[in-house]
Amino acid sequence: MFSGRFKSLFQALFAVLCSATLVLGTPDASRNMLGASLVDNPAPRHYEVSVRLDVPLSLGIVMTSVLGVYQYYGMSRISSSDLKPKSELLPWDRPFAGHYCGWAMTVSHYSGALVVAPLALAGYSWYKGDADGHDFGAFTLMFVEAIALQNALNQIVRSTQLWPRPYIYAERGEGRRKAESARGEAYGSFYSGHASAAFTVAVFTGEWFSEIYPNSQYKSLVWASSLTLAAAVGALRVVAGKHYPTDVVVGSLMGTGVSLGVLKLHELCKKNISFWAIPGNIGAIFYF
Repeated sequence: MFSGRFKSLFQALFAVLCSATLVLGTPDASRNMLGASLVDNPAPRHYEVSVRLDVPLSLGIVMTSVLGVYQYYGMSRISSSDLKPKSELLPWDRPFAGHYCGWAMTVSHYSGALVVAPLALAGYSWYKGDADGHDFGAFTLMFVEAIALQNALNQIVRSTQLWPRPYIYAERGEGRRKAESARGEAYGSFYSGHASAAFTVAVFTGEWFSEIYPNSQYKSLVWASSLTLAAAVGALRVVAGKHYPTDVVVGSLMGTGVSLGVLKLHELCKKNISFWAIPGNIGAIFYF
């Protein structure tokens, strides 16, 4: 069962998400925040959120996250006799079994700081007057939804313990010492959460820049730089011995897919679909 700390964390997260959608989705609140002059002469919105979409979506994500955390922290350590032999790994992953690199692991962990990139860019645009607070708030909510969802899905899949991390097969050196003290999560390598999160960040960074500065000559550069950094994070996880190439490729696809899904859902469906999510019942109503 979850500790009180976990329960409080998820309750707080849900409250924040719901509050944000209610504030951003209510016209009266927008009038109070932006001022009567802006409401009377509204500027075109780049992003929009909807209470009927985002509250149930956020609730569904929180429920998925609870399941993911429960399964992730319930992963058990596998004994040496139950350890999957290298021959059962995918052929292109086998050469990486037993590899470990401390500096690459450290650098890949610090790469988590890149998560602020899309929000920093959005904040700068707001500060410069190229976007308003409504766009920034809606974008932030969508980004939080995507990050939380991809993380929850990663924890659920990794908890199946499809195969162990590469360094678990190390026979000597620091990798062997790490393997001997490894916890249950080390036996679920598939798929890479770092790669998934990195590509979520990359997609949202490129999306914001493309939406706010559609005619900028730097649009391609921003996309290329974001995706390159995300790919570098994935490569570091392989070098570190934390993941196989397959883990990274699937993680990058998952992160990209979740990000595009959240963005497109708000773009195409916010006025046509209403979702609900209650314990034991999830559904949608389509408007025509």
